[in-house]
Amino acid sequence: MPDLNGHPTPTPPYLAEGPRTALRRFTEADAAEFTARARESRARHRPWLFPPERTDTYAAYADTLARDPAREGFLVCERGEGSEGRPDGAIAGFININNIVLGGFRCGALGYGAFAHAAGRGLMGEALGLVMDLAFGPLGLHRLEANIQPGNAASIALVRRAGFRLEGFSPDFLHIDGAWRDHERWAITAPAAHAP
Repeated sequence: MPDLNGHPTPTPPYLAEGPRTALRRFTEADAAEFTARARESRARHRPWLFPPERTDTYAAYADTLARDPAREGFLVCERGEGSEGRPDGAIAGFININNIVLGGFRCGALGYGAFAHAAGRGLMGEALGLVMDLAFGPLGLHRLEANIQPGNAASIALVRRAGFRLEGFSPDFLHIDGAWRDHERWAITAPAAHAP
């Protein structure tokens, strides 16, 4: 992707790669593409998700993900020729691990979103598998949770396909879009091969 002067900017290294997706960190240079995709995806994301749609809010968001030791943020990038003829590395979505607690718990809570142009193509499922490999491998986590509003069928289907189990229902669990929202609690624990 070119910089403001039209010069190519190097793509940061991928942390994990699958056949169609790869994960990398958020960077300042991603602000324009990320926020444009967030705006294009507003109808798909609302009322579940509110990713930054302006470069100033993106900068604060990306900075928090980079600096907070209780968070890991990953951009989901397309590999090869993307849809609509976009080049390799186009941002398809994001998956973050939030509220990471180590010690005897070794758990994190997932937050994620697919951008509209990438939805329904299986990219997020592949990317979630890559995130799980990082979480249960190098990050040393034992458990991942996904708290999902009951009406968010696409999100529930994503974690169900990845092997998460429904553990319960929490009324008034998270404050989203001006109100306390009920959530289903989904979780998965590390396979025995990843146990310490």
